[in-house]
Amino acid sequence: MKKLMTLAMALVLTLGLSVSAQAKETLALVVSTLNNPFFVTLKDGAVKKAKDMGYELIVLDSQNDPAKELANVEDLTVRGVKAILINPTDSDAVVNAIRLANRSNIPVLTLDRGASAGKVASHIASDNVAGGKMAGDFMAEKLGKGAKVIQLEGLAGTSAARDRGAGFAKAVKANGFKVLASQPADFDRTKGLNVMENLLAANGDVQGVFAQNDEMALGAIRALQAAGKKVVVVGFDGTDDGVAAVKRGDMAGTIAQQPALIGLLGVKTADKVLKGEKVDAYIPVPLMVVK
Repeated sequence: MKKLMTLAMALVLTLGLSVSAQAKETLALVVSTLNNPFFVTLKDGAVKKAKDMGYELIVLDSQNDPAKELANVEDLTVRGVKAILINPTDSDAVVNAIRLANRSNIPVLTLDRGASAGKVASHIASDNVAGGKMAGDFMAEKLGKGAKVIQLEGLAGTSAARDRGAGFAKAVKANGFKVLASQPADFDRTKGLNVMENLLAANGDVQGVFAQNDEMALGAIRALQAAGKKVVVVGFDGTDDGVAAVKRGDMAGTIAQQPALIGLLGVKTADKVLKGEKVDAYIPVPLMVVK
């Protein structure tokens, strides 16, 4: 009888362990686009940390489409995820998706790009204003005061584009730059190439180009090389391709973010929120100039 009871208890414990092993809590990551190496690295950091912490992580790609982003969040509320990490396609458009999650009482954390409204437990990102200023000041080190510069802007409506532009504007003022042109190329390499080609036609005396991400910077470099022009190009993000371009001497420098760390901290902070722990409304991730 004693042996039977011991066996029964062992069986109950085993079943309990197997059920708890299967009942992993599920988090979700909604990414603006996985067609950009920066966000792929951010996703990889989140995936690794989720696995280490014993969470299931659903990753959905919004393909830079706010309607797709909203549909993704709707899907996740039905699936009953515990928390949503979202990298917005647009800081204003994402508000509807966040409010949808709020109504379902699912905690939301924003990564890299902020949201204009809605209840967000924490925002994890680099200080993009500081980064834009760093880029401009680094350009001034290379070119001196009063240089003639062009800015390639990111996707209109994103906090990253707005903040990097604001930081660069501070550097423009501080260093007396003459801005020949400032035009969006949507954080896209091909658009960076096309926009730079067009701007070069009217601004052949450009000395420096600040691109609000490395993808646009790499596109701009191709246009400049094709035109036979030697211009100081500064990017932003510190992607593998961007850093490689700096090492080759094609790009003067890039403001390096740590996308994997942003993803990792997103999962770590979501875990704290779910445990009822207090978290900061904004968690800054350090930047550095790669040159």
